Amino acid sequence: MAFNEDPTLERHFKGHKDAVTCADFNSKHKQLASGSADKTLMIWNLNPKARAFRFFGHKDVITGVQFSPAGDLVVSASQDKTVRLWTPSIKGESMVFKAHTATVRSVSFSHDGQRLVTASDDKSVKVWSVHRQRFVYSLNQHTNWVRCARFSPDSRLIASCGDDRTVRLWDTSTKQCINCFTEYGGSATFVDFNTSGTCIASSGADNTLKIWDIRTNKLLQHYQVHSAGINCFSFHPSGNYLISGSSDSTVKILDLLEGRLIYTLHGHKGPVLTVAFSRGGDFFASGGCDAQVLMWKTNFDYFDYREVLSRHSQRVTPDPPPHLTDIYPRGPHLHSAQSGLLHSPSPLSFKAVNGHANNLPARRIASTSLNPNEDCHSSGQGSTSGSQSGQMGGRREEGEQGMTYPLEMRSDLPMNFSSTLERIVQQLDVLTQTVSVLEERLTLTEDKLKECLFNQSQILLQVRGEERVEEEREGESGSPVASA
Repeated sequence: MAFNEDPTLERHFKGHKDAVTCADFNSKHKQLASGSADKTLMIWNLNPKARAFRFFGHKDVITGVQFSPAGDLVVSASQDKTVRLWTPSIKGESMVFKAHTATVRSVSFSHDGQRLVTASDDKSVKVWSVHRQRFVYSLNQHTNWVRCARFSPDSRLIASCGDDRTVRLWDTSTKQCINCFTEYGGSATFVDFNTSGTCIASSGADNTLKIWDIRTNKLLQHYQVHSAGINCFSFHPSGNYLISGSSDSTVKILDLLEGRLIYTLHGHKGPVLTVAFSRGGDFFASGGCDAQVLMWKTNFDYFDYREVLSRHSQRVTPDPPPHLTDIYPRGPHLHSAQSGLLHSPSPLSFKAVNGHANNLPARRIASTSLNPNEDCHSSGQGSTSGSQSGQMGGRREEGEQGMTYPLEMRSDLPMNFSSTLERIVQQLDVLTQTVSVLEERLTLTEDKLKECLFNQSQILLQVRGEERVEEEREGESGSPVASA
């Protein structure tokens, strides 16, 4: 497979009668689950010849769905105030969890599969025991609806976000809020940890996506590539890519290593409400108000970057404990005064046009139009984008005229020679890291070719050996006839 191939639409699933609000892949079996505003849960078998399962039980819109790490259970949340734990088989049996007093917006397993965390319009985050099938404790410092909650990879932290415009970090041992990020111009719609647990990403109704280092509380990356609210996103298992779905009807793919927008996908008619990578990262799914579930083949990340970067740990990150996303984007970005005290540059970006990536400024790429008449009762984030998209357009025009913006919007720090040198050094660091990854890609390709050639030679030797044995057998069976 060639490097950096474009993502391709592999399959589309039709069966829901209303908006698809959530989706998730099974890590153990070839299955994809989706929940819908039609109150049903669908389990799609990725084997084309296998039938899909439709589960009934919820009495209102399904808002969240996730397979357990072992793949033997699937959990769903709903506006009917309940959580259901299903066995993804033809029987469709489920156990009901009740403790919330309002709509349950999201549900997620801990990485050991022992706990569940839910977020609700009752302003609470609740933790449940899967084995005991009961509510354990509640986290209650949000002051408005809680949109999303997720466990960290080691299950020691919980991240949550909501309509109070905050993202909160909770310690699961003390059950206390240990940090709160407030730099949002609207509701915080989705939150999740990266694969190593050192960073969190969060999206907002203000069209932004931000990545924070939770060890230093620094804003590492700030993207504003959508023209309407972001409803969902998903990290690639390598931690190097992120996909996002928005009410502007697009799915966008970000390269977090280089801080670039690399693809914009236009597969849906209407707001995109959910996106999810498969556990291996080779596929991703998207769903939206058009009632379709689309499954895409990733293509652009063939190798396991965790292995690549582990071999270059000394070169890429000399200071322990490092992490891949502790890399600032390359270019400048003008953002609102509300977040002006934080590092939040937005880099140059790519957009796929006719299957190829064009190297264009990010301000030109984020020009996707939004139909104001398109709406969905289960999205709810698209209405606040009008004035903001207009401001984005103005910035794009200024960017095209050659204007540049400072890396840090601080009134008490004037731009001087030292800050310019610092930016140059940061860009050189990113370039060095990129070159090291490319070198490793070439090495992996060479190793793969050698392995293929070796395997072919072994097969040829085996075939020739079998032919010789067959010839000897025929000679032995033919000799008595000749002597007679």
